[in-house]
Formats: sequence, C-alpha cells, structure tokens
Amino acid sequence: MLGHLYDRALGGERCWVRHEDGEVRPLPAHRWLGERCPDSAPRDAFDDVFDEAVTQMCTGPTIELGCGPGRLVAKLIQRGIPALGIDRSATAIRLAGRGGAPALLGDVFEPLPGTGCWQTVLLVDGNVGLGGDPRRILARAAELLGRGGRCVAEFETDAVGVRPRWVRLETDRDVGPWFRWATVGVDSAATLAAQVGLTLTGVRLIGGRVIASLAAL
Repeated sequence: MLGHLYDRALGGERCWVRHEDGEVRPLPAHRWLGERCPDSAPRDAFDDVFDEAVTQMCTGPTIELGCGPGRLVAKLIQRGIPALGIDRSATAIRLAGRGGAPALLGDVFEPLPGTGCWQTVLLVDGNVGLGGDPRRILARAAELLGRGGRCVAEFETDAVGVRPRWVRLETDRDVGPWFRWATVGVDSAATLAAQVGLTLTGVRLIGGRVIASLAAL
C-alpha cells in the first residue's frame, strides 16, 4: 500500500504525507526507526516514554499489525515476551530482523499464525486507520485474540470520530499513488470496539499520544 517511497523513508530519505485536502505532514519514519537511522530527525524524549509504556501494556504472546522496522517487537523480545510483527514492506521486515524482531512479510488480513490465541494485538503509529476502515482492522484484531486477550490500540488525540481520507507519500523527487487511510479519534474507540465484539476497558494518555485497551471478554 505505502510502496517504494515508504521503503526509501525507512532508508533515511525525507518524506511527507499529503492529504486530499492539501494538508501536509512529515512522515515520522525517525519515530519508527528508533535509534537505527543516524540521518533521520532526532527522536523526541516522549517517543521513548511512549514505547516503554506501550510495551509494558503487552502481556503474553503479542502480535503487532503493521510493525514497520519492529522497534516494539524487539523491545518485547528483550523483555522475554513472545512477539511477532507483520508488515507488507520487505525493507521494514529486513530492518526488523537486523534489530532482533521476529517479523513476517505479509498482509494483516491474510491467514496468520496463532489466530485466536494471541494475548495482545498491538496497533500503533496510525495503523488503526489502515485502509481507511478502522472497523475492519479492529475486527481482524478481535479474530486474532484469544479469550481474555486485549488489543492495545493508539487513537488520535486531536481528531473527532472517524475520518477516512485519500493520502499519498511524497519526497523531493517523487510522488506516490493515492491510498486510503483514516484518522480515528479516541472518542470513537468504545463504539468501534463494541461493533467487533471488544470492550473498551481503559484509555491512557502517554506523552501527548493516547492508547486504548480493548478487551476480548
């Protein structure tokens, strides 16, 4: 979906996201890469606080959907928690492996190992808006969870409701194709969870970012 410009951003090239309404935001590849990209912008101190807090919320075998270069999966492995990342970018999977994160190349909606047995499904860095359809990705998370498990999902603090939009990646040299993504406000977390058989059990603000716990009861 994100294509070659995403891969180049993971390699350190400056890249941004253009929305259909003209809004432009930097692609925060430096956040996803952690300390592994010396040419990227420096990580904000809150990024480390967020990563530590999120991984502490993961209990038992954990699968991250849209893991990117695998920084969170690697942290979980270091803590002794079985974890696996899924991503469609071969570049991201290669970087994950170098960083000690087990990860599979593939689509999160394709058959995945351990379906119905994972204790935590992790959805951060905007991935709840994948494909412009948060209900679909949360339904997938619910399928992957075992009884008593939970989805740890990041929502937007500065958005209201669900706003699907066409977006594309751009660099100084190239423009990528348009694709669907959604901004998903935390105000919609409870409703979305209920629609897929999950229950909102908590919301936590971490350094200006917000995480919701959605339980499979």
